[in-house]
Amino acid sequence: MTTSAISENKPNPLRVIAAWGVHLFTATGAIWGFLAMLAIFEHDWRAMIIYMIVAMLVDGFDGMLARWADVKKYANGVDGALLDNILDYLNYVVVPALFLMEAGVLPYGLQMIGAFSILITSAYQFTQTDAKTDDHHFKGFPSYWNVMALYMLLMNLPTWLNFGFLVLFNILVFIPIKYIYPSRNSYLRNLTLGLTYLYGAIGIWGLLLYPNTPSWIVWASFAYVGYYLVLSVIPKNKTHAS
Repeated sequence: MTTSAISENKPNPLRVIAAWGVHLFTATGAIWGFLAMLAIFEHDWRAMIIYMIVAMLVDGFDGMLARWADVKKYANGVDGALLDNILDYLNYVVVPALFLMEAGVLPYGLQMIGAFSILITSAYQFTQTDAKTDDHHFKGFPSYWNVMALYMLLMNLPTWLNFGFLVLFNILVFIPIKYIYPSRNSYLRNLTLGLTYLYGAIGIWGLLLYPNTPSWIVWASFAYVGYYLVLSVIPKNKTHAS
Protein backbone atom coordinates (compact mmCIF):
# COMPACT_ATOMS: atom_id res chain seq x y z
CA MET A 1 0.00 0.00 0.00
CA THR A 2 1.38 3.42 -0.94
CA THR A 3 1.99 6.23 1.55
CA SER A 4 -0.77 8.31 -0.05
CA ALA A 5 -3.23 5.44 0.33
CA ILE A 6 -2.35 5.05 4.03
CA SER A 7 -2.82 8.77 4.61
CA GLU A 8 -6.24 8.64 2.94
CA ASN A 9 -7.37 5.85 5.29
CA LYS A 10 -6.10 7.62 8.41
CA PRO A 11 -8.92 9.53 10.16
CA ASN A 12 -8.71 13.30 10.18
CA PRO A 13 -7.29 14.13 13.64
CA LEU A 14 -9.54 17.16 13.97
CA ARG A 15 -12.61 14.99 13.39
CA VAL A 16 -11.36 12.52 16.00
CA ILE A 17 -10.79 15.30 18.54
CA ALA A 18 -14.23 16.74 17.83
CA ALA A 19 -15.90 13.35 18.23
CA TRP A 20 -14.19 12.59 21.53
CA GLY A 21 -14.97 16.13 22.64
CA VAL A 22 -18.66 15.42 22.15
CA HIS A 23 -18.39 12.33 24.35
CA LEU A 24 -16.67 14.46 27.00
CA PHE A 25 -19.42 17.05 26.70
CA THR A 26 -22.04 14.33 27.24
CA ALA A 27 -20.11 12.94 30.23
CA THR A 28 -20.30 16.31 32.01
CA GLY A 29 -23.92 15.41 32.66
CA ALA A 30 -22.63 13.31 35.56
CA ILE A 31 -21.03 16.40 37.09
CA TRP A 32 -24.22 18.45 36.87
CA GLY A 33 -26.25 15.61 38.35
CA PHE A 34 -23.80 15.23 41.23
CA LEU A 35 -23.85 18.97 41.92
CA ALA A 36 -27.66 18.96 41.82
CA MET A 37 -27.70 16.23 44.49
CA LEU A 38 -25.33 18.22 46.70
CA ALA A 39 -27.65 21.22 46.33
CA ILE A 40 -30.64 19.06 47.29
CA PHE A 41 -28.89 17.94 50.47
CA GLU A 42 -28.40 21.62 51.29
CA HIS A 43 -32.02 22.42 50.34
CA ASP A 44 -30.61 25.02 47.98
CA TRP A 45 -33.40 24.76 45.42
CA ARG A 46 -32.13 27.61 43.25
CA ALA A 47 -28.73 25.93 42.83
CA MET A 48 -30.47 22.61 42.18
CA ILE A 49 -32.55 24.25 39.45
CA ILE A 50 -29.46 25.71 37.77
CA TYR A 51 -27.62 22.38 37.73
CA MET A 52 -30.72 20.55 36.48
CA ILE A 53 -31.10 23.10 33.68
CA VAL A 54 -27.48 22.65 32.62
CA ALA A 55 -27.88 18.86 32.66
CA MET A 56 -30.98 19.13 30.46
CA LEU A 57 -29.21 21.46 28.04
CA VAL A 58 -26.32 19.01 27.72
CA ASP A 59 -28.80 16.20 27.09
CA GLY A 60 -30.70 18.34 24.61
CA PHE A 61 -27.70 19.22 22.46
CA ASP A 62 -25.37 16.22 22.71
CA GLY A 63 -27.33 14.10 20.25
CA MET A 64 -27.21 16.79 17.59
CA LEU A 65 -23.49 17.30 18.22
CA ALA A 66 -22.87 13.55 18.10
CA ARG A 67 -24.47 13.29 14.68
CA TRP A 68 -22.55 16.35 13.46
CA ALA A 69 -19.23 14.95 14.71
CA ASP A 70 -20.07 11.41 13.49
CA VAL A 71 -18.98 9.87 16.80
CA LYS A 72 -19.85 6.35 15.63
CA LYS A 73 -17.08 6.66 13.06
CA TYR A 74 -14.48 8.83 14.75
CA ALA A 75 -14.92 7.85 18.42
CA ASN A 76 -16.41 4.37 18.26
CA GLY A 77 -14.51 3.21 21.35
CA VAL A 78 -17.32 4.68 23.47
CA ASP A 79 -20.94 3.54 23.30
CA GLY A 80 -22.62 6.94 23.15
CA ALA A 81 -26.13 5.52 23.54
CA LEU A 82 -25.13 3.66 26.72
CA LEU A 83 -23.42 6.76 28.11
CA ASP A 84 -26.54 8.80 27.37
CA ASN A 85 -28.81 6.27 29.11
CA ILE A 86 -26.61 6.16 32.21
CA LEU A 87 -26.64 9.94 32.51
CA ASP A 88 -30.37 10.15 31.77
CA TYR A 89 -31.06 7.71 34.61
CA LEU A 90 -28.93 9.83 36.93
CA ASN A 91 -30.40 13.19 36.00
CA TYR A 92 -33.97 12.23 35.14
CA VAL A 93 -34.50 9.63 37.88
CA VAL A 94 -31.93 9.56 40.71
CA VAL A 95 -31.75 13.33 41.19
CA PRO A 96 -35.58 13.71 41.25
CA ALA A 97 -35.84 10.72 43.61
CA LEU A 98 -33.54 12.46 46.06
CA PHE A 99 -35.60 15.63 45.64
CA LEU A 100 -38.75 13.70 46.62
CA MET A 101 -36.95 12.59 49.79
CA GLU A 102 -35.77 16.04 50.82
CA ALA A 103 -38.20 18.66 49.52
CA GLY A 104 -41.33 17.90 51.54
CA VAL A 105 -43.53 17.71 48.44
CA LEU A 106 -44.97 14.29 49.37
CA PRO A 107 -47.02 13.31 52.43
CA TYR A 108 -45.00 12.56 55.55
CA GLY A 109 -43.96 8.92 55.65
CA LEU A 110 -44.39 8.41 51.89
CA GLN A 111 -41.25 10.20 50.68
CA MET A 112 -39.16 7.04 50.55
CA ILE A 113 -41.95 5.05 48.87
CA GLY A 114 -42.24 7.78 46.24
CA ALA A 115 -38.49 7.83 45.63
CA PHE A 116 -38.25 4.04 45.45
CA SER A 117 -41.20 3.85 43.06
CA ILE A 118 -39.60 6.01 40.36
CA LEU A 119 -36.24 4.27 40.77
CA ILE A 120 -37.84 0.87 40.14
CA THR A 121 -40.29 1.78 37.37
CA SER A 122 -37.63 3.78 35.54
CA ALA A 123 -35.19 0.88 35.77
CA TYR A 124 -37.82 -1.12 33.90
CA GLN A 125 -38.53 1.68 31.43
CA PHE A 126 -34.87 2.31 30.60
CA THR A 127 -34.05 -1.36 30.01
CA GLN A 128 -36.89 -2.29 27.66
CA THR A 129 -35.45 -3.33 24.32
CA ASP A 130 -37.96 -1.08 22.59
CA ALA A 131 -37.99 1.77 25.12
CA LYS A 132 -37.06 3.98 22.16
CA THR A 133 -38.99 2.65 19.20
CA ASP A 134 -37.71 2.37 15.64
CA ASP A 135 -39.99 5.23 14.60
CA HIS A 136 -38.47 7.53 17.25
CA HIS A 137 -40.93 7.41 20.13
CA PHE A 138 -40.69 6.60 23.83
CA LYS A 139 -42.82 3.61 24.80
CA GLY A 140 -44.53 4.30 28.10
CA PHE A 141 -44.06 7.39 30.25
CA PRO A 142 -40.51 8.47 29.39
CA SER A 143 -39.23 9.15 32.92
CA TYR A 144 -39.54 12.93 32.85
CA TRP A 145 -39.25 12.87 36.63
CA ASN A 146 -37.01 15.94 36.68
CA VAL A 147 -39.75 17.95 34.98
CA MET A 148 -42.29 16.58 37.46
CA ALA A 149 -40.04 17.55 40.37
CA LEU A 150 -39.68 21.10 39.09
CA TYR A 151 -43.45 21.49 38.69
CA MET A 152 -43.94 20.21 42.24
CA LEU A 153 -41.46 22.77 43.52
CA LEU A 154 -42.97 25.68 41.60
CA MET A 155 -46.67 24.92 42.07
CA ASN A 156 -46.63 24.09 45.77
CA LEU A 157 -49.64 21.81 45.45
CA PRO A 158 -51.01 19.75 48.37
CA THR A 159 -48.70 16.83 49.12
CA TRP A 160 -51.42 14.22 48.60
CA LEU A 161 -52.18 15.63 45.16
CA ASN A 162 -48.47 15.40 44.29
CA PHE A 163 -48.50 11.79 45.46
CA GLY A 164 -51.53 11.08 43.28
CA PHE A 165 -49.74 12.44 40.21
CA LEU A 166 -46.68 10.36 41.11
CA VAL A 167 -48.76 7.18 41.26
CA LEU A 168 -50.41 8.02 37.93
CA PHE A 169 -47.09 8.60 36.16
CA ASN A 170 -45.69 5.35 37.58
CA ILE A 171 -48.68 3.48 36.14
CA LEU A 172 -48.20 5.20 32.76
CA VAL A 173 -44.70 3.71 32.55
CA PHE A 174 -46.34 0.33 31.90
CA ILE A 175 -48.99 1.53 29.45
CA PRO A 176 -47.49 1.30 25.95
CA ILE A 177 -48.44 4.76 24.73
CA LYS A 178 -45.90 6.02 22.20
CA TYR A 179 -44.78 9.43 23.41
CA ILE A 180 -43.14 11.65 20.82
CA TYR A 181 -39.39 12.24 20.74
CA PRO A 182 -39.54 15.99 19.95
CA SER A 183 -36.15 16.33 18.27
CA ARG A 184 -36.58 13.27 16.05
CA ASN A 185 -40.27 12.94 15.23
CA SER A 186 -41.14 13.01 11.53
CA TYR A 187 -44.64 14.50 11.58
CA LEU A 188 -45.57 18.09 12.48
CA ARG A 189 -41.81 18.39 12.92
CA ASN A 190 -41.41 22.13 12.43
CA LEU A 191 -44.34 23.01 14.67
CA THR A 192 -43.26 20.56 17.36
CA LEU A 193 -39.66 21.76 17.36
CA GLY A 194 -40.74 25.38 17.47
CA LEU A 195 -43.08 24.80 20.40
CA THR A 196 -40.47 22.67 22.18
CA TYR A 197 -37.82 25.37 21.90
CA LEU A 198 -40.33 28.01 23.04
CA TYR A 199 -41.37 25.85 26.00
CA GLY A 200 -37.72 25.31 26.91
CA ALA A 201 -36.76 28.97 26.61
CA ILE A 202 -39.72 30.29 28.62
CA GLY A 203 -39.34 27.45 31.12
CA ILE A 204 -35.66 28.17 31.71
CA TRP A 205 -36.39 31.87 32.10
CA GLY A 206 -39.13 31.14 34.61
CA LEU A 207 -36.98 28.70 36.56
CA LEU A 208 -34.11 31.16 36.79
CA LEU A 209 -36.52 33.61 38.43
CA TYR A 210 -37.18 31.15 41.29
CA PRO A 211 -38.38 31.73 43.99
CA ASN A 212 -40.16 34.62 42.27
CA THR A 213 -41.36 32.71 39.21
CA PRO A 214 -44.59 34.32 37.91
CA SER A 215 -47.49 31.89 38.15
CA TRP A 216 -48.57 32.68 34.58
CA ILE A 217 -45.37 31.11 33.25
CA VAL A 218 -46.14 27.86 35.03
CA TRP A 219 -49.76 27.74 33.85
CA ALA A 220 -48.89 28.82 30.29
CA SER A 221 -46.38 25.98 30.05
CA PHE A 222 -49.24 23.48 30.27
CA ALA A 223 -50.29 24.51 26.76
CA TYR A 224 -47.19 22.71 25.47
CA VAL A 225 -47.72 19.79 27.85
CA GLY A 226 -51.23 19.40 26.46
CA TYR A 227 -49.95 19.60 22.87
CA TYR A 228 -47.31 16.96 23.65
CA LEU A 229 -49.84 14.58 25.17
CA VAL A 230 -52.39 15.01 22.39
CA LEU A 231 -49.75 14.46 19.71
CA SER A 232 -48.58 11.36 21.56
CA VAL A 233 -51.96 9.66 21.82
CA ILE A 234 -53.58 10.50 18.48
CA PRO A 235 -53.00 8.19 15.49
CA LYS A 236 -49.86 9.18 13.60
CA ASN A 237 -49.71 9.60 9.86
CA LYS A 238 -46.03 9.34 9.09
CA THR A 239 -46.52 10.19 5.46
CA HIS A 240 -47.48 13.80 6.14
CA ALA A 241 -44.39 15.27 7.75
CA SER A 242 -44.21 19.03 7.92
